[in-house]
Amino acid sequence: MSVGLGLDHKLIVTVVNKGRAKKVVAASRKAGAEGGTIILGRGTGIHEAQKLFGICIDPEKEIVFTLIESKKAEEVLSAIVDAGQLCTPGYGIAFVMGTKQIAGIAHLLKSNL
Repeated sequence: MSVGLGLDHKLIVTVVNKGRAKKVVAASRKAGAEGGTIILGRGTGIHEAQKLFGICIDPEKEIVFTLIESKKAEEVLSAIVDAGQLCTPGYGIAFVMGTKQIAGIAHLLKSNL
């Protein structure tokens, strides 16, 4: 098994309203990311309470995972914030997490040998 130890990468997690993830991924790619993974979720924040005929509607969200070299993280995060309009209340959130071990990126592991 090939696991990357000591690779200097960050994980950017972005949560946006359904339909906005493609813009986030496109902006992150333009800023230097290789791509992203999009999964569906459901929001429960203060801006999520919506009712239709007295029935609560669970707003659908898209979560984007972007693995990025640490040196590119700030630029990619800035592009994500702009594309997702994350400075607007209720539009979403993004945060950066450190990584300790990474598997499944064999193309990066080979180039670092």
